[in-house]
Amino acid sequence: MKRIAIIPNETKDKGLEITRRAAELLSGRAEVLMAEGVEAPPTAVRLVPYEELFEAADCMVVLGGDGTMLQIAAPCARRNIPVLGINLGRIGFLTEVETDGLEDAFEKLLAGDFETESRMLMKAEIIRDGRVKAWDHALNDVVAAKNTGAKLIDIELYAGGELVNKYIADGLIIATPTGSTGYSISAGGPVADPHMELYIATPICAHMLSVRSAVLPPESEIVMRLDENYLNNGAVVSADGDVLGSIAPGDEVRITRSDYRLSIIKIGCRSFYDTVLKKLS
Repeated sequence: MKRIAIIPNETKDKGLEITRRAAELLSGRAEVLMAEGVEAPPTAVRLVPYEELFEAADCMVVLGGDGTMLQIAAPCARRNIPVLGINLGRIGFLTEVETDGLEDAFEKLLAGDFETESRMLMKAEIIRDGRVKAWDHALNDVVAAKNTGAKLIDIELYAGGELVNKYIADGLIIATPTGSTGYSISAGGPVADPHMELYIATPICAHMLSVRSAVLPPESEIVMRLDENYLNNGAVVSADGDVLGSIAPGDEVRITRSDYRLSIIKIGCRSFYDTVLKKLS
């Protein structure tokens, strides 16, 4: 690793104390990069515009929680940049290393003593009148949720052109295996091994006597469509927590497997199931 970019989280790392420690441990053994605009950055880094980080870096070191990892997942996946997560959050399914293991982790990173896990991403598109109005890639989930203060929405779910179910609910989550331990599990969805490839469709607070999550094949085109018979239907669509746009009756959210994959650096030997037991018990 010749050029390593550090993505700090100024909210979780007050005063950038851990960020400075990380930069010092890497300095002199690799070129350390950081985006311009960080307040009082470490002296051992070279500051570049944010967009240039993804063009220059051989590797990303992300200090934060799963949310911080999600912010850089798509741009790193598009450029095939491996990512090492340092956990400063509460859950940390995507962050591999705790802060007390920082020095050992960097020794292994610089020596090339690590493996990578490849994670699937989704491509989400908002379709109106047959045209793509907005699109993005998501590692965790794509969510269609009712507008603030609105009543329940009526939403249809299709897989490969066939109707899977109709929901009366606050919304609908389409999650990857990586995202199965996020919003989806809070809504009652199952946990999926992140090495698998599939979609999990889970309604949010469904007003129905019997409703379960649906597990759908990754090669299918998944479509969420607001029922046109209910003119007050309206929802906000988000991809990995970032708003993609709004949809109205007749609009569709089309989800397909992305051409990109995210490489997550694995330093330790802790398995996904060890993490589930530790974080969710």
